[in-house]
Amino acid sequence: MFSQPIFLQGLGMGASLIMPIGAQNAHVIRTGVAGRHVVLTVLTCVLIDVTLIALGMSGFGALIEHSPALLLAARWGGAAFLLWYGLRCLKSCRQGAAAPHAGEGQAAATASRALGIVLAMSLLNPHVYLDTVVLLGAVGSSLAAHHRVSFAAGAMTASLLWFSALGLGARRCAFVLARPAVWRSIEGFTGTTMLVLAALLLLEN
Repeated sequence: MFSQPIFLQGLGMGASLIMPIGAQNAHVIRTGVAGRHVVLTVLTCVLIDVTLIALGMSGFGALIEHSPALLLAARWGGAAFLLWYGLRCLKSCRQGAAAPHAGEGQAAATASRALGIVLAMSLLNPHVYLDTVVLLGAVGSSLAAHHRVSFAAGAMTASLLWFSALGLGARRCAFVLARPAVWRSIEGFTGTTMLVLAALLLLEN
């Protein structure tokens, strides 16, 4: 049975966890400005969140929470990837590289590479699992059985609305954001964000 108050609760909690700036959000902004595979990137982020929220609601969060080996592997893998990506963005900022544009004749491998990057950016961050699977899963599982679908639907809707607005909004504003000075700032901000997140992952107890 659908419950609007419970749906709004899931929507609000999902938004509060998804909206803070992080590796995933910074990458979506960068992809939107570049104008390459924006829809693919947005849909991938949404589908990942939907899948993880569903897993959390099914009780999978308890397994993640009690599996230090999984979190440790995700932490080191995520830190390594964020370090590489952050240094790449800072190098681009220092060299003053122009914003990429979606040109003609893009190879199919480009889409595969874009998919691989967004998957890594999303799944190599242990906070993604803690937020969607563990936290949202714990709150949703504590509700009455007939309210869980409404809560999950709200959290999933928050992901859909946020990533769509972020990616497509950045694309619509690309004429401003792609200017050399602004693009260098985006690259510098993205690179710095990645390095900070990598450091935080490594420093966690």
